[in-house]
Amino acid sequence: MAKDPYTVLGVSRDASADEIRKAYRKLAKENHPDLKPGDQAAEKRFLAAQAANDIVGNKDKRARFDRGEIDAEGNERVEQASYRHYAEAGADHPYNSTDGYADMGGMFSDLFGRARSGGQTVRMRGGDVRYTFDVDFLDAAGGTKSRITMPDGKALDLAIPAGTRDGQVLRLKGKGAPGLGGGPSGDALVTVNVRPHSLFRRQGNDIHIDLPIALHEAVLGAKVRVPTIDGPVSMNIPKGSNTGARLRLKGKGVPAGKAGRGDQHVTLKVMLPDDPDPELVKFLEEWSQKHGYDPKLDIEA
Repeated sequence: MAKDPYTVLGVSRDASADEIRKAYRKLAKENHPDLKPGDQAAEKRFLAAQAANDIVGNKDKRARFDRGEIDAEGNERVEQASYRHYAEAGADHPYNSTDGYADMGGMFSDLFGRARSGGQTVRMRGGDVRYTFDVDFLDAAGGTKSRITMPDGKALDLAIPAGTRDGQVLRLKGKGAPGLGGGPSGDALVTVNVRPHSLFRRQGNDIHIDLPIALHEAVLGAKVRVPTIDGPVSMNIPKGSNTGARLRLKGKGVPAGKAGRGDQHVTLKVMLPDDPDPELVKFLEEWSQKHGYDPKLDIEA
């Protein structure tokens, strides 16, 4: 049995959606298999965080979980379905079962909310089935196609639209549980979990990246290659650039449909050589005697 999702994420039951999102992203980043290859304990924590976020990170599913209608794995609680069955249909109704369906709540409501007379076939829409699918950061940003296997073993072709967000739910119409009595099939609802990337961070439709540069590139300026979600591009670094300076690559963010694309923001980080260079040390010793400055004065109270 899965643990309480609030406990897994380390948040209170009255935590805001933003607090839940931040807690999940922190755990995902700390335990992602790409960052900790071979660490089975970290992988288990990562998967547990994904499962917990799939419940309480989704507004509707969180509400149903809090009401006790679904368990920590997103399954319909048997006692809830049985209660509705006995209350609305009578103890001997032939459809008192939740086997094989991921979400039977709508199914029973559709069935018993319709009037029927003796001997007539009940026409009922099939239940929706739910699935969680992990996708790489770049595939979510640029769009991709994949074949997934649903909980009932059925294989489906899934198109991930460009710009898909973490936690976004994709609806595959008519790919859920079959209907009864000629009723339509339900839908397949696929929640997309976007794996974190080692370089790129997404904020809205913008991409953010930290770019290490050499001391001489910062002082003298340079043209450098910068990774983007579409591949590397050239970018000019102005003379006298400092750590923390932010440059913008217009239109190199995430596709946003008719709104165009976001931008990529590049934050510079000036890096000194790992091994001190004697010539550089000597030069700076002489230079500092004549041109020394103290940037710490700007932060003194």
